[in-house]
Amino acid sequence: MPKHVIFAAPFFLDATVRFIRGACDLPGVDLTVVSQDPLDKLPADIRDRIAGHWRIEDALDSAQLVAAATELGQRFGPASHYIATLEQLQVPLAMAREALGIEGLSVEAARNFRDKARMKTVLRDAGVPCARHALTGDRSEATAFAERVGYPLVVKPPAGAGGKATYRIDNDAQLAELLDRHGPEPDRPTLFEEFVHGTEYSFDSVFCNDRLVWHSISRYMPSPLEVLENPWIQWCVLLPRDISGEEFDPIRQAGEQAVRELGLVTGLTHMEWFRLADGSIAVSEVGARPPGAQITSLLSYAHDVDFYKAWPHLMVFDEFPVPPRRFAAGAAYIRGQGRGTVRHVHGLADAQQRFGEIVVEARLPREGAAPSDSYEGDGYVIVRHPDTAVVENALTEIVRTIRVELA
Repeated sequence: MPKHVIFAAPFFLDATVRFIRGACDLPGVDLTVVSQDPLDKLPADIRDRIAGHWRIEDALDSAQLVAAATELGQRFGPASHYIATLEQLQVPLAMAREALGIEGLSVEAARNFRDKARMKTVLRDAGVPCARHALTGDRSEATAFAERVGYPLVVKPPAGAGGKATYRIDNDAQLAELLDRHGPEPDRPTLFEEFVHGTEYSFDSVFCNDRLVWHSISRYMPSPLEVLENPWIQWCVLLPRDISGEEFDPIRQAGEQAVRELGLVTGLTHMEWFRLADGSIAVSEVGARPPGAQITSLLSYAHDVDFYKAWPHLMVFDEFPVPPRRFAAGAAYIRGQGRGTVRHVHGLADAQQRFGEIVVEARLPREGAAPSDSYEGDGYVIVRHPDTAVVENALTEIVRTIRVELA
């Protein structure tokens, strides 16, 4: 008897479709999909391979998620697993699983991962190093935190994702302006954090039955916040081939403890963290989901393993054959400069001539297209090579060489 697995995907975005396609390869599984998008927005090769589809109005409504699973369960049997990759879905999906009696990330753990203020409290109480923070519900609480901690500060929504609505505040005037425009309220609080000075990395990890079985480390060049504040910056993510050095021992220890304290039992997590000038570390935040910004693709290229297939296999079968890291890999994110639509992309021929042999994937900006509002930018180039220095040099030169002109 096949297992019935439901994949919740509000919209069929490119990365989401990759994960759904990977889930289609699960052996002995009837895969169904719940979405806000209509079925015909899925590529034909996926439509032909899934067992069923149910459309709902709001995929962030746990009651609708329960109703969809009930309807699909009448046709394919009760679901054994209800999975999703979207950050914003973690709490409502956990609530739906609880109502349906399906195992998975608990509601309590989902809230620990989703609510960044709650997350920081859990981590600090457990002794995991992270920035000081306060969830502020009015102007006086915000100014009191600024006086206590000092500038710069980072201000964000407590349940944000992808750096949306995140600001750096450097002085009293900027704080006053922010509070005038987006002042916190008791029913709409804002998360204030100490700004951490250091080099930003990610720590991606796989837990199976409460045991850390694999991890990866990557470096941001520069940090995502700097990228958000400067739309013209073209940036990179680098996955070094060798991450075994003792310089990463502190994050290996803190990363494992953090994920366990937040309550994950089985899954793939994405953590952002800083190495400070004195060599100490500070955890920024953790998501109980696969990483975005093409990092899942980078993991696939670095390990010669399709992580878009490995993640659903992990979630359904609690199995993750640990792959060796065979390559360094990196992504250069291409972003438009100026205003308007994409007029021209400069430097492509030069970049292709110099680095074409190590390019494994690319999505280039299309002339006439509107610029992206995402920090990931208007396109990307992914490179890999056994030598980390070769990859790092290629990334640095690609973002110097390629320029997207908007007009």
